[in-house]
Amino acid sequence: MTVARQLTNPTAATGGVVNQRSMTLKKSPFDLTGKVAVVTGSSRGIGRATAELLAQLGARVVVSSRKADACEEVARGIRADGGDAHVIACNISRRNEVDALIAGTTAHFGGIDILVCNAAVNPHYGPIASLTDEAFDKIMGSNVKSNIWLCNLAMPQMAARGGGSVIIISSIGGLRGSTTIGMYGVSKAADFALCRTLAGEWGPKKVRINCIAPGLVKTDFARALWEDTELMARRNQNSPLRRIGEPHEIAGAVAFLGSDASTFMTGQTIVIDGGVTTAAV
Repeated sequence: MTVARQLTNPTAATGGVVNQRSMTLKKSPFDLTGKVAVVTGSSRGIGRATAELLAQLGARVVVSSRKADACEEVARGIRADGGDAHVIACNISRRNEVDALIAGTTAHFGGIDILVCNAAVNPHYGPIASLTDEAFDKIMGSNVKSNIWLCNLAMPQMAARGGGSVIIISSIGGLRGSTTIGMYGVSKAADFALCRTLAGEWGPKKVRINCIAPGLVKTDFARALWEDTELMARRNQNSPLRRIGEPHEIAGAVAFLGSDASTFMTGQTIVIDGGVTTAAV
């Protein structure tokens, strides 16, 4: 898509005669106008920041989390800023609600171009030796199985529409061990493997899938960590940027992966952690 703009050059060397010349500008690769995006867990934190940014870039956004009223608050803000947002409540651990999320999006907007698998849970803190079967099932069900459900429902229709992009919000917990949130890390490592597998399966049909692995971000989900002042002091001392992240700093990477700026990228993981996993300080 291109647009034409007439530029006036009053200083052209034409004896004072103003020249008119036409310049064709290409659409920005970050422009999401006309795209439909579904963002799970988007009533707060990274999901909310993502839904708001995608809408700012022109996408029609489905705001989704377990509570419809919390989602509606986000949607109202998007509409107030001139965006297009629709609310579909969904508990991602329930297959019937996941089915309804994708079906409802398709019915309302006509299809899906961008899927952001952001919702996740972590009901267990401590060593895996103390992990109950119930906690294991909840973590793996919400953090891995739900992503498989969502992808299996959305990616075929993306292929039918000529392509699309899936972004899984994983974690640096999947890159290294933890004696505190180890099982959560196991589930996030599984997301990396799922991403690589689906990239191979769907790439030939122009459907891409990538992961983002945030470090510690100031969200309600991680509140127990960032409200611990002693932990934060140690954490920031070992971080090159000397701070934790903010939700909008993850949302920008989601927008990149959902846009045409990343059309040659699939099966990869972008780590956004302030340098924690890479630098010695």
